[in-house]
Amino acid sequence: MKRVALFLLLAFFIAGHSSWAADEVSPKIIDLSHAFDEDTIYWPNAEGFTLENISRGMTKDGYYYYANRFRAPEHGGTHIDAPRHFSESGWTVDKIPLERLVGQGVMVDVSKACAGNRDYQIQIKDFLEWEAQHGTIPAGTIIFMNTGYGKFWPNRKAYLGTDKTGPGSIADLHFPGLHPDAARWLVDDRIIQAAGLDTPSIDYGQSKDFASHVELFKENLPILENLANLDLLPAKGFMVIALPMKIRGGSGAPTRVIAIR
Repeated sequence: MKRVALFLLLAFFIAGHSSWAADEVSPKIIDLSHAFDEDTIYWPNAEGFTLENISRGMTKDGYYYYANRFRAPEHGGTHIDAPRHFSESGWTVDKIPLERLVGQGVMVDVSKACAGNRDYQIQIKDFLEWEAQHGTIPAGTIIFMNTGYGKFWPNRKAYLGTDKTGPGSIADLHFPGLHPDAARWLVDDRIIQAAGLDTPSIDYGQSKDFASHVELFKENLPILENLANLDLLPAKGFMVIALPMKIRGGSGAPTRVIAIR
C-alpha cells in the first residue's frame, strides 16, 4: 500500500506540472547537497573527509584509469541521521523505508529570526506563521527549515560558531536548530515523515541533551542535516528525493538530496 501511495503521489505531482509531459518546460532539479572534499564540515571532535588517490593515468595496457578511496565519519557534510542514532530501537540507515525519503516538501524560512540570534530555536509559531500564508502543512510532508546558514558553508567559524577542533570545542558551538516542543508538534499535530535543515544538527549548537533528535526518533523520522541551497526552494510545490549510502547497521550516512519543482 505504501508503494502504491508513493506512486500516486508522484503521478499527481507530475499531473500538476502537465507541461513536463508535453516537453514544453523541463522540471527544475535543485541539488540540496554539498560536495564532499577537504573542506567538508564535521563535528569538531570528528575526523574529516579524506580522499586518497589509488591510480591516475595510462595503464600498461593502453587505457586511462582513475580511482580513489575515501574515509569519512557517518555524520558530516550533507547526511542523514538514522533514528538509531538516538534510539536503541530505531531504524538503521539500511532499514529506513524509501517511502520516508521521497515525498512532497515544504520549506519554512526562518532566516530572519536566525540572523539575529545564533542560538535561535525554531518555534511552533514559526510553522503557524508559515501556515497562515500557505495553508496547513500536509500529513506525510518532508519539511525543510531554511535558517540561512547554508550561505556560510564551508567557513567553519561562521557556520559552527567556532573553528576550533577537539572535544573541548563542542561547548563553543553556536548555530540554530529546532526546539524540542516544535519537534513534538510536527510529529503529533502535522505527522511529517522527515525533517531537514541547513545546519550541522537538528538541535541547536548549545544543546546538551539533543532533545529534538530524541523527539523525532521516537517516531522513526529521519533527519537530514547540512543541506544546501534551501534558499532556492519555494515555500511548497516541490518533491524531495533523499538517498543515503546504504550502510548496513549505520547510524547515519552521506546523502544526495534533490528537490524537483
